[in-house]
Amino acid sequence: MTAPMPLNYDLTGHNTLGLRASSHYARRIEDEAELPDLFADAARDGLPVRLLGGGSNVILGEQYEGITALMATRGRALSEGAGGAVLVEARAGETWHDLVGWTVAQGLWGLENLALIPGTVGAAPIQNIGAYGVELCDRFHALDAYDRTTGSVVTLGPAECRFAYRHSVFKEQPGRYVVTRVRLNLARNGKPELGYRELSGLGPVDHPATVMDAVIKLRTSKLPDWRVLGNAGSFFHNPVVSAAVGAAFMATNPAAPAYPQADGAIKLSAGWLIEQAGLKGYRAGPVGVSDRHALVLVNYGGATRTELMGLADHVVATVEERFGIRLKREPELL
Repeated sequence: MTAPMPLNYDLTGHNTLGLRASSHYARRIEDEAELPDLFADAARDGLPVRLLGGGSNVILGEQYEGITALMATRGRALSEGAGGAVLVEARAGETWHDLVGWTVAQGLWGLENLALIPGTVGAAPIQNIGAYGVELCDRFHALDAYDRTTGSVVTLGPAECRFAYRHSVFKEQPGRYVVTRVRLNLARNGKPELGYRELSGLGPVDHPATVMDAVIKLRTSKLPDWRVLGNAGSFFHNPVVSAAVGAAFMATNPAAPAYPQADGAIKLSAGWLIEQAGLKGYRAGPVGVSDRHALVLVNYGGATRTELMGLADHVVATVEERFGIRLKREPELL
């Protein structure tokens, strides 16, 4: 098994927010076969264990008194099916954007709208990542995971994963499953998903690279680069409210973006709410609301989770006071 890393391992470079953080113990996992021994060793020593991939959708505390397992498993493969269908499998430690680029380079349709989302393949189903009209569940086939409850490897399909907007069974039962491999349904003869307003003007598209390039351009124009200015992308969920609440809100805010849902509910724009509450560009010491996109909270350098959460609480309270709508945080406390 991979040897433990030094005591009080610095995790500042292992989270895209760049928060000051460390773990009493850390271990790099390069093969999922190491997981049973990892948890057995931790149980023997009475230590908690948490898994960390790319650190793109998490808020780390200053000190973790346990073992942080850094998922570094690598590997991807594809198998051709009938009618141009292609099944792609990737191990959990693969970088998500690298996987997208790899599939697009081979002319495969399906993941191009999800380009430049930070993080790893193993984290993608936990959040049911989505962007520009596509969610992971739209391309999902199945995944393998280590079940800490039973000590066995299980395969979960779409129904077992219980995907919803930025939600999955892994959020319902946190810590139970460790995703090890993900399989996705792609196609050689697919067609572009251009329903998102900012992609609708692309015109005829005959290769997924055209969509991927457009998505990358959009994301870089809106969102600060986490490698330059620490952030976790969208910090709050777009709130989904009932039809009655949505109608009342739109009556007093007719210019607000609103997206009807299949069940009659209304999805509102968290970024719009924050900006209209006067918080775009707001700063509180080393943390602030991005002046490029109000949905993004940023670390100007040296911030801790305590400081970031203080800012988040201020944003939630201000928006609720102004609009009567309570925002929910997207990144997970870890």
